[in-house]
Amino acid sequence: MSPDLRRLGARASRKAAPLGALALFLLLYLVYNMLHPRGFSGAVLIQNANESVALVFLAIAQTLPVPLGGLDLSVGAEMTLANCLASELVTGPPLQVALGMAATLLAGTAFGALNGLVVVYGRLQPIIATLATGAIAIGLALILRPRPGGRVDADLSWALTNDLAELVATWNLADPEAAWLRPVAWIPVPILIVLVVALGVWLPFRRSLTGRTVYAIGSAEPAAVLSGLPVARARIAAFTLAGFFAACGGLCLAIQTSSGNADIAQAGTYTLNSIAAVVLGGTSLMGGVGGALGSIVGALLVRTLSFYFRILSVDPLLQPLIEGAVLLAAVSLGALRTLRVRNRLELFR
Repeated sequence: MSPDLRRLGARASRKAAPLGALALFLLLYLVYNMLHPRGFSGAVLIQNANESVALVFLAIAQTLPVPLGGLDLSVGAEMTLANCLASELVTGPPLQVALGMAATLLAGTAFGALNGLVVVYGRLQPIIATLATGAIAIGLALILRPRPGGRVDADLSWALTNDLAELVATWNLADPEAAWLRPVAWIPVPILIVLVVALGVWLPFRRSLTGRTVYAIGSAEPAAVLSGLPVARARIAAFTLAGFFAACGGLCLAIQTSSGNADIAQAGTYTLNSIAAVVLGGTSLMGGVGGALGSIVGALLVRTLSFYFRILSVDPLLQPLIEGAVLLAAVSLGALRTLRVRNRLELFR
């Protein structure tokens, strides 16, 4: 086989997992809407978007350290810390709300940078380092919110958890009945937030030297070092951006609930689901392969599964068992490719 055909086949193989996840998500979501009494309505779409956005951001956050060959077990705790911080700061006059949102995102970013510094200069495995820093984040969240509570600006909460028409009407940005707005008025604002943040932050990073170095480290770290690539900078940048995206998830959660809650169980569930979403989206836990788009699809797939529990009235005691079995089957199917290779380098060609 010629080198060109081999490269084309390898590229198609890498795209197979995210495309398969996308097809499965579309099928499941279609059937879900057919079963729902109010399926194919704007209200259902908005509700689903709000329930998914935090996990989507955490899946993007997890996508950054995984190509390095490591896992970030602190993303759920960072999200929880940002949620509690936002419930304290994102209220009051418009300027204070804006500064509170910026402070929340900055805190998550700084915590992610701490993870990177500990991994690089402490020479610790990411899974151990982030397990420890995640416990610190949960401790800080409990200090901020020993009990659920707090407040988030009501207009902000309403505008960012509805469709585009409500966003425009809430802040008088334009005429809600304008002709240019009608075709897109139904789009949920959480979807737009994910697209703006992903396109504005993920894509520039992925195409930068630092972003390409992240994937080079996961593929062959000794080769990346010998090539003179900024390995230490790439590791720190990956964990820093992971903290930023986790904080985005926590901020969105606070805006949706208008409160903060230092829920340890919730933090752990979100972390595990973010790992499942990343794998379902085609990112290899061995490192070097994957992307945010696949992880977004994986997160939507994981969340759609929980929608079925509600619509089918599945016993809450059985939900973890069913969810675990389905995710295990899906992840195992995605891992079949690794069992067929004779040389690990074939995974990255």
